[in-house]
Amino acid sequence: MPNGESSISAGESPMSTEESWRPGRRRWLSAVGGSVVGAALAGCLGTGGPAYESGSIPAVNGSTRTARQQAAAATGAITSTADGVSPLESLSLTDHSFVYEGGYQGATVQGTARNGGDRPVQLVEVRTRVYDDAGAQLGQYMARTGDLAGDTSWSFTVIVLERPSTLARYDITVLGVPG
Repeated sequence: MPNGESSISAGESPMSTEESWRPGRRRWLSAVGGSVVGAALAGCLGTGGPAYESGSIPAVNGSTRTARQQAAAATGAITSTADGVSPLESLSLTDHSFVYEGGYQGATVQGTARNGGDRPVQLVEVRTRVYDDAGAQLGQYMARTGDLAGDTSWSFTVIVLERPSTLARYDITVLGVPG
């Protein structure tokens, strides 16, 4: 309305100044309910996640992959995480280390994951993150296997696509889906 005029429909009463600042019951319930739900979700979706173990990467005198080798490595490297995996008490990393392989594999992280429980794990995923000298994450790579029986181990190889000369360290964890 022009000139600061207001319009009141028939049957409505104008609000007093005191009433205009107070929220209505619905608005108050909505704000309180939203805060409670938001706090609950923040607790569930917090920054907690899997625990990673550190690994070192020694200086490597390896050659850079050829274009053909890089294409083969990219085909063999797993760069997307699996849905539904989470830390499981029965899964652990027995050992792991950076290994430079000749040919298309090049930079790898190899090791052994163990299912120390008595039940099978439907899907096991090893996640490896690699970093440069400045601490910047350069990539994340995985290895997976299915149906790891209880009280058994799995030897894994994670293919890393970055040149070994750019890598300073890695960290690693193992996750799974119960069977």
